[in-house]
Amino acid sequence: MDNQETPPDITAFFASAIHDMKNSLCVLINFLEGYHTGLDENLKSEVAPMLYEVKRVNNNLVQMLAIYKVGNEFYPFEMTENAIDEFVSEIVMQNQTLLDNLGITLELDYDKDLTWYFDRELVSGVISHALNNAMRYTHDKLRLLITNEDDYLVIRVEDNGTGYSAGMLETGNAVSKGVDFASGSTGLGLFFTSMVAKLHKHRGKTGSMTLENGGKFGGGCFVLRLP
Repeated sequence: MDNQETPPDITAFFASAIHDMKNSLCVLINFLEGYHTGLDENLKSEVAPMLYEVKRVNNNLVQMLAIYKVGNEFYPFEMTENAIDEFVSEIVMQNQTLLDNLGITLELDYDKDLTWYFDRELVSGVISHALNNAMRYTHDKLRLLITNEDDYLVIRVEDNGTGYSAGMLETGNAVSKGVDFASGSTGLGLFFTSMVAKLHKHRGKTGSMTLENGGKFGGGCFVLRLP
């Protein structure tokens, strides 16, 4: 029998390449966020879409790395107690520059004394991605609402856009989607969010995510529920 070499682990190579690309994009994001402060309004409006796209791609790369690590069982999943007030402040700080550049107002609605156990890094990534996605479809307003409902932490990202299409609502609630070559959508964000939600378990309950229309502004609503 001929000796056959073991094929290389191509997934590890992809993960390493993604990590390098992510680091390079972080440098570009920091440059764009600092660069916009000295520009007039016309130039700011030109830089804003560039910053949005770079952050969107960076978020996708981070999600891919997290999926790879969870799938290979070496992601350090850690349920820790989090003060929601601090969590929200961190989310706002991460997204404020882009919100300002795009002229979008973010309304906050949450109990400042609320605390909850969850993996801070993963949930922060999910909500930042939801906000980033909502910026694309909203007219000029977003709302971040966090409540305790029936022993679930419910985090809602609402916009005042035209809302999700019927097909998107069905896809989001089923959390299964192929690649749409016409729109360029891969369903990565939904898969990542569903994965993060399902990792959160407590007393027989499991986290979940849904897409809805309505909310305070009558647009699209992203909803994450954590037990």
